[in-house]
Amino acid sequence: MEDLAIFFSKSLMSWLVIQVCLTLVFIWYLRSSKKNLLPDEQLPKTAVILCLRGADPFLPRCLRSLLNQNYPQYDLKLIVDSHEDPAWKIASETITEQEATNVQISPLRIVRNNCSLKCSSLVQAIHELDDSYKVVALVDADTIVHVNWLRELVSPLGDAKVGATTGNRWYVPTGKYWGSLVRYTGNVSAVVQMFIFQIPWGGTLAVKTEVLRQTELLDKWGQALGEDFMMHNILKKHGLQVKFVPSLLIVNREETDLFNLIDYLKRLILYSRLYHPRWLALVSEAVSSILFPTLIIILILESLLETKWEAAALLLGCYGVYTVGLLLIMLVLELEIQRVVRSNDQAIVKLSAATIIKMLIGIPLTQWVYGLAMLSSLWISTVTWRGVSYRVQGPWNIRLVEYRPYQWLDQPIDSKVSL
Repeated sequence: MEDLAIFFSKSLMSWLVIQVCLTLVFIWYLRSSKKNLLPDEQLPKTAVILCLRGADPFLPRCLRSLLNQNYPQYDLKLIVDSHEDPAWKIASETITEQEATNVQISPLRIVRNNCSLKCSSLVQAIHELDDSYKVVALVDADTIVHVNWLRELVSPLGDAKVGATTGNRWYVPTGKYWGSLVRYTGNVSAVVQMFIFQIPWGGTLAVKTEVLRQTELLDKWGQALGEDFMMHNILKKHGLQVKFVPSLLIVNREETDLFNLIDYLKRLILYSRLYHPRWLALVSEAVSSILFPTLIIILILESLLETKWEAAALLLGCYGVYTVGLLLIMLVLELEIQRVVRSNDQAIVKLSAATIIKMLIGIPLTQWVYGLAMLSSLWISTVTWRGVSYRVQGPWNIRLVEYRPYQWLDQPIDSKVSL
């Protein structure tokens, strides 16, 4: 028992050291990156594409932020699932309110049966663009951007080596549901991982139109469940990089409960298995982050039952150091992200003592919820998102099983809950 306790203790401490090192690299990048924004005359004409199905909690704020960008030439292209979708009415009212002239709203005309609805919408929107658009920017309805968002997203594309630019979402830890806290905790790790692996996030993403033509991206989107994770390998084949822009870390204040979160995580894990270029690394990370701490808890209980006090004390001390270490990583990253958010004149959240205690409790809860979701995802071949079902038999073998237009009755009772 003591040998086993020593082995797991060393393994867990080693993994904590690795996480600290990766976090320090990420923070160094955040602090060392400088904004090199292009002047108006050098900024290319850009199409911003937003695909909508259902009325996301902060959709009006998202649209207003997109319609008021500090950018000389851009048009907002809205592809709404159908005329009867709740998002159509909200989008139309917001456009009228803003008196916007650089926006076009269209329904999804062809529902493809071999890719996701979002990919169908993207393919339709891009095929309708004329040659004057040199950049395509993608954004999600849960993204409330700051006034220089598009300028900061497009400017790095002036480098010939950069094929795409991206940001990432950052949830807040102050929600009223435990699901919101678990999602926040898991996302802290995901943001660092996506930076390390150069994985783009579709909620804030820009790509040159010439890159879309040179690569097989549009063809792949027409066969896929999602648009972003696959881009790393496709761009890498053409000698192009995905550049993460620190100032485009976007705060997300939506909520979710544990039940809906588990469904979301199962979809995300399946999606990662299909398209993530470092899937085996993710599996290894899951073993270290979920299996090792859980086994140590089991060994602590077994040691106590067998009155092996030294082994129990070693394991308990190790688990305590690991958990507190993760909490400190979260707090340090939260402060760094708040610094970025503050520089963009966005509101920040204040962490109370009660919130920090909940974050500490949320660490083991996150490990168990993610572990459950990962195990559950091993057997799923059908996923449902916003009332639409897909049968998944491979990364490029997607079949739309069931489709119906989104209705007002499909909206969650709590207006802040993610769809």
